[in-house]
Amino acid sequence: MDVVISEHDLNYDLDNQSQHLSNSSHDKVMHSAVIDDIASVIGWIYFTAWTLSFYPQVFSNWKRKSVVGLSFDFVLFNMIGFIAYCCFNVGLYWIPSVKAEYFKEHKDGVSPVQINDVFFAIHAVAITLVVIIQCFIYERGTQKISVWSKVLVGFIFLYVIITLILTLSGEMIWLDFLYNFSYIKLVVTCLKYTPQAYLNFKRKSTLGWSIGNVLLDFIGGWLSIIQMFLLAYNGDDWDSIFGNVTKFGLGLVTIVFDSLFIFQHYVLYRENSTQNRRRRRRQRQ
Repeated sequence: MDVVISEHDLNYDLDNQSQHLSNSSHDKVMHSAVIDDIASVIGWIYFTAWTLSFYPQVFSNWKRKSVVGLSFDFVLFNMIGFIAYCCFNVGLYWIPSVKAEYFKEHKDGVSPVQINDVFFAIHAVAITLVVIIQCFIYERGTQKISVWSKVLVGFIFLYVIITLILTLSGEMIWLDFLYNFSYIKLVVTCLKYTPQAYLNFKRKSTLGWSIGNVLLDFIGGWLSIIQMFLLAYNGDDWDSIFGNVTKFGLGLVTIVFDSLFIFQHYVLYRENSTQNRRRRRRQRQ
């Protein structure tokens, strides 16, 4: 038998105004409290995997005192994407008026953003800033940001300014404005891995690109998608999957590109990467 409970009972960490709005406007159907708990645990596991995935690269850069092998275009897109993702998650989770607009369009829905999504986005911006600092202070060879990446980032900023003007003038609601940030994150994610994959191909090596980052990212991508389907089933709200198209799309794109990086590291360029690693060790000695 389905159990009807309020959004407050689903343990969403909302302020009092948002709780009143959600509880008075709609109830939720939850098939199983066990599935809800499993989804919550999975959420924190993939949050942990994705959070930790940043550190192997940071540690590798620090240990080598070099960022050679790490695409600067990838780092730039990472920062732009995570700033956009942070704006989307924070707005949809913490701003009552935006939440009201969302539930007005999804009357029987559940919030597509969880608290672990918010903390992940904030942490991602901070740790990517650390990587950017490393790119300035460590050996980087001839690597630099490409012209096409600079042009693309310029178009992104122009797009944000235009949509902000439309929102402030009342032509667009704030929910749609935030959705634009989620689309920016999705587009940037689809593009950001390509420069790194090409750099690995050009160098015929993955040295400088941490495989630990890739493996943790791969795990997080799968668990993110699994959690979304569990929540959608448990709440009879399959629209919630597409209500957060960024989260769903990120999971899919992550899995595809991480599979490519794993293939490059362990199959295509395994011997070259090992030889380069040994050569660098001898040089340090």
